[in-house]
Amino acid sequence: MLDSALKQAKKIADGIVDAGSVEVVTHIDADGIAAGAIAMRCMERAGVDGNIRYVKQLDEMAIEELRDSERLIWFTDLGSGMLSSLDGLDYVITDHHTPAGHDASWRHFNPYRYGVSGERMVSGAGLTFLVALAMDERNSDMADLAMVGAAGDVQDAAACRHTGWNSAIADMGEKAGVVSRYSDLRAFGRQTRPLYKLLQYADDPMLPGLTGRAGACRAFLQNLDIPVKEGRRWKKWMELEPAEKRHIISSLVSLLISRGFGHHRAGRLVGEVYELSRETEGTQLRDAREYATLLNATARYGHADVGLQVCLGDRDEGLRAAYDLLQQHRRCIAHGIRYVKREGLREYGGLHYFNGGSTIRDTVVGIIAGMLLHSSSIKNSGPLVGFAMKNGSEVKASARVASSMTDRGIDLASAMQHAARQLGGIGGGHPVAAGATIPRGEEESFLALLDREVQNQLA
Repeated sequence: MLDSALKQAKKIADGIVDAGSVEVVTHIDADGIAAGAIAMRCMERAGVDGNIRYVKQLDEMAIEELRDSERLIWFTDLGSGMLSSLDGLDYVITDHHTPAGHDASWRHFNPYRYGVSGERMVSGAGLTFLVALAMDERNSDMADLAMVGAAGDVQDAAACRHTGWNSAIADMGEKAGVVSRYSDLRAFGRQTRPLYKLLQYADDPMLPGLTGRAGACRAFLQNLDIPVKEGRRWKKWMELEPAEKRHIISSLVSLLISRGFGHHRAGRLVGEVYELSRETEGTQLRDAREYATLLNATARYGHADVGLQVCLGDRDEGLRAAYDLLQQHRRCIAHGIRYVKREGLREYGGLHYFNGGSTIRDTVVGIIAGMLLHSSSIKNSGPLVGFAMKNGSEVKASARVASSMTDRGIDLASAMQHAARQLGGIGGGHPVAAGATIPRGEEESFLALLDREVQNQLA
């Protein structure tokens, strides 16, 4: 299917070059910024004049603002959910979200048209990369950004490695010398976190007796004769010897098995990790997942331009600004999680939910929902929905569900879209992670509609 897709990518690439002037419209998350950076760089190399616009959500208002543009509109990491509203626009789309409507033309590049999962097998940045590659083979050096986009949408979570088109893009990245992949511990922070914190914050899988307990993690490592410090500096995972890594992993496997978690859960400790070969070891940019988190920290606080500059190579002012925003992002996430744990999760039918009101930012409510879903504090039996104020008249709803529930028929993208439409809102996304915007004050009605949609899917 990739060969056929590359033919369509070539048509889009030719259309962009022929247009000569393009406005890129992209999403404010890691995948969207990576996609936007790939688009801007490949156009620069091709001599195409372009500018970029970031949107939280592509809705009717955002589309109306584009109607005065005299440029070709290139939607990256969005667009497929609003096909019916794009009539009259001169556009191309590279989007991996579930399509809402029908556009079988060459302009709409979406993996679902090829029977390929946009949830697990390719990201918006990946599709944009394929167009860039079709434009000029030297753009293969942007495969690393495509992997950052895939990491931002946690597309490797189900299989503990990237599959499908993402795997093919990683192959291209290795060949170009910009991506390195190998089997290792999957815990977040391998490049930057102190070793004990790597275990303290582990959540996929949870480590019984260790997750959330810094002292227990230090004691665990000391019992294994693994030095946690080098002088006064805390050691990191990437600094360990191979034998030390194997010792820790085997001990963690034994811990999980002894606590009754089973071989499947223990097997999630290790998987493929993806490093960006051109970036410095021990930095936030070396690991694809950590890089994606840095981009999220810029976009979700109104500074997507900072993330874009980092993607385009700024390692001075832009990178320093991104690190400052990352610290703010971490504080915001921690504050939101503390708030939800203090207020408690509620239940509505088969759903869990929380309402962050104006306390939790609408741009991070989905991240918080995802983190809580994998925590030990709730049952993973159904979707978790988070609400946050978006503006004076609208509320953002973000939903997450365990990937295993899709095998039982749950598709949050469809459920959120249908529930929101009945209230005059919009929704969409992926089967395991979706969002919606609804009128303020309609949260309980939305829960009732969403629960009905989910129960119908399960039935």
